[in-house]
Amino acid sequence: MSTTTVPRVTTGRAPHAADDNGWPQLIEAVRESGLYPTRSKAEQVTRTVLAALGTHVTGDERVDLARALPGEAARLIASQIPVTHRLTAAEFVDSVASRTPGATSATARWDVSSVLGALPPLIGDDLVSRVLAQLPPGYALLFGRADLSACSRSRS
Repeated sequence: MSTTTVPRVTTGRAPHAADDNGWPQLIEAVRESGLYPTRSKAEQVTRTVLAALGTHVTGDERVDLARALPGEAARLIASQIPVTHRLTAAEFVDSVASRTPGATSATARWDVSSVLGALPPLIGDDLVSRVLAQLPPGYALLFGRADLSACSRSRS
């Protein structure tokens, strides 16, 4: 009996994104970053924040973000209907607070920063920059970056 080897098809996605093997690593990164006591809490926070982010990223950046993330995270991003009006960073944090029972603006900011801060190692600095270019000023801090846009505006 002979066997046929099927060539592996690559999708252009990061190796961890081709299947859901990267989802546990993302949840663990969020758990460590946010100092969450359980994996379950980290997963709930991750789902909430990624779903909210999915409403704000559009076009090629949305497609590339979904390709770069593990399958479950990609589905959370891609399944959201884009908003017609992008929220400021503070409004975004408040929208996450409204989706999380018992959350305050302060705890939601922690949650958002814990999740978005875990994304750059997965998706790369170039894609983070492209996503930030789509969003109103103030989101860079949520991704763990210095927000230099305020400095450049004050020099203008």
